Formats: sequence, structure tokens, C-alpha cells
Amino acid sequence: MGTGGCSESEPYALRVLGDSMQPEFKEGVIIVIDPAGAIRDGSYVIATHNDELIFRQLKIYEEKYYLQPLNDLYDTVEIESLDVVTGVVSQQAGRRRKDRKHYDR
Repeated sequence: MGTGGCSESEPYALRVLGDSMQPEFKEGVIIVIDPAGAIRDGSYVIATHNDELIFRQLKIYEEKYYLQPLNDLYDTVEIESLDVVTGVVSQQAGRRRKDRKHYDR
């Protein structure tokens, strides 16, 4: 690991670009990605597709995996395995996603 970088398991933030995940995730909103988050049907994920990172909702149907945008103007992409998923969205613009990890104090 290089100096000054994040560990592969540390959460990190990204800014949403484009409108493929609207209306829930508007362009410019900040999302927090948990590389160790639980990956399941319906999770919002960051994945590698065509050598780029994309933000989509994971759909699992009949043992096949799909990366689905929320905006119908964009295509759903089938992926061969969950290996392309690099993290799960755990927070959005200061709002914690209810179906993710919770920590007791």
C-alpha cells in the first residue's frame, strides 16, 4: 500500500456524477462506500465495468447478477460474478442507509 492512501477495507467517499441513479441519488451528492459491506440483492454498489467504476443497484435474479440504474434512460448490465463489486454504499449526504451496519456505543 502506498503512503497516504486508504486501506482496501476502509470506507471512502465519492461524489455521484451523472443522473443514472436519480431520483434517489442526485448528481453531486456525496456517498460513502464500505468495501467490506454486505453485498445482497438490492444493495447500492460501486463496481468495475469496462475498466471504469460505476454506481448501480445490484439485482440478483435466477442466479444471475445485474447492475441496474434507477433512471430508466440507462441500460441494466449483466455481470458474471460479484467479484466486480468493490464496495457497498453505506451513507448518502449525511444520511445513513438503514439496511447497513449499525454500531453500538
